[in-house]
Amino acid sequence: MNRLFNEHPQSVGESYSEHMGVAFGFGWRMVLAGLACLVHAVLPFLFVKTGSRTITELHDRMVANRVRKPLPDAAGERAAA
Repeated sequence: MNRLFNEHPQSVGESYSEHMGVAFGFGWRMVLAGLACLVHAVLPFLFVKTGSRTITELHDRMVANRVRKPLPDAAGERAAA
């Protein structure tokens, strides 16, 4: 069961709690940008670039500029890079 919660976070060099914080941050940004897009649909002069700017920023953080942390060694400490 523990593997289910830790396998993916460890694959990106994060602990479960670190990964949860990052994922919540991304999710919250997407929710806010989605709401801005819904407002933009009705009032097209508002939030003109919010959705596309948010997507670009999140992509840059997640994919383009991601700094991977080293995986913990067997003792649970971060391995030296």
